[in-house]
Amino acid sequence: MKLPDLIPGRLIKRYKRFLADIELEDGSVVTAHCPNSGSMLGCNLPGSPVLLSLSPNPNRKLAYTWELLQVNGFWVGLNTMLPNRLAEEAILDGTIVELQGYPKLRREVAYGSERSRIDILLEDDGKRCYVEVKNVTLVEGGLALFPDAVTARGQKHLRELMEMVRNGDRAVLLFTVQRGDGNAVAPADRIDPEYGRLLREAVANGVEALAYRAEVQPEQIRLTERLAVLL
Repeated sequence: MKLPDLIPGRLIKRYKRFLADIELEDGSVVTAHCPNSGSMLGCNLPGSPVLLSLSPNPNRKLAYTWELLQVNGFWVGLNTMLPNRLAEEAILDGTIVELQGYPKLRREVAYGSERSRIDILLEDDGKRCYVEVKNVTLVEGGLALFPDAVTARGQKHLRELMEMVRNGDRAVLLFTVQRGDGNAVAPADRIDPEYGRLLREAVANGVEALAYRAEVQPEQIRLTERLAVLL
């Protein structure tokens, strides 16, 4: 996935979840939209190098969007609007070999008893595969951890995926690790023990857990290789 021309700066602070003050190279300070509702644990250190996109829309309240941050020499993709697109591209170009063989792909399809929307629905002559995509930015000691904050929504998604398996369909939880120093994925039990419990229950009941690492560069982001999911 190609990125627009990005503007360098340094993080001053992130606040109110969706706002970040950034110092640009000329010394000016701008407030950028932060497209990540998580805690961004480990990805919000003041002074860190960042890259911003600039919207051409004059009516936007915040012209800048915070896209990337550098941690330990690696660029980290923060924009949670991108993983679904990354997953779709990687399915269509054959990178995610486990999700091949479905001629039809749809995004944001209503499903489940709670009428949520699945990120990606793959279909082949009545066979359905429900794919829920999660963005992973927290890495500790080479291990990518999810979630970085308690997530009632993520817990609900696991219950819904189990429901799809009970209905006879395939269900997949796809972790996209948007940084290069994550070598495997595991549930962040110390942050959200209930999520970890539900993830293990879901896998034991037929939900597939996949993880792919992204190569994050200022010019583009793409999923490249499968990582182990450690439960």
